[in-house]
Amino acid sequence: MVDANDDAKAEVYRRVEVLTGPGRRRQWSEEAKARIVSEAWQPGAVVAVVARRWQVCPQQVFAWRREMGRAAVAAPDFVPIVAAAPMAQEVPLPPIEIELAGAVLRIAPGTEAALTTVLRAVRASVL
Repeated sequence: MVDANDDAKAEVYRRVEVLTGPGRRRQWSEEAKARIVSEAWQPGAVVAVVARRWQVCPQQVFAWRREMGRAAVAAPDFVPIVAAAPMAQEVPLPPIEIELAGAVLRIAPGTEAALTTVLRAVRASVL
């Protein structure tokens, strides 16, 4: 035979606990979050160890790091415009002209390397 006891029919008192006080969800200030994240960013720091020290879930520390990284990359609301001094107009230099044996050689400014090569070639052919 099966002996079944139905507690709903018996006059048995049950124990009930009422929990009071702050809830499990904590509110962290921005300064505390910044302190925890900066500690987690230190060279050689392990996020799990930092989270355990502060009694926070490691995933929460990673989420705060991600949020603070996005905030640092976000475009600023206002970028000041600074007027630069007007650039001075450069006076164009005339080309260099070399007349040699009835031939005229014109070298544009800024091409001194080419001029050096040509003069070395002329010098070598004369000697």
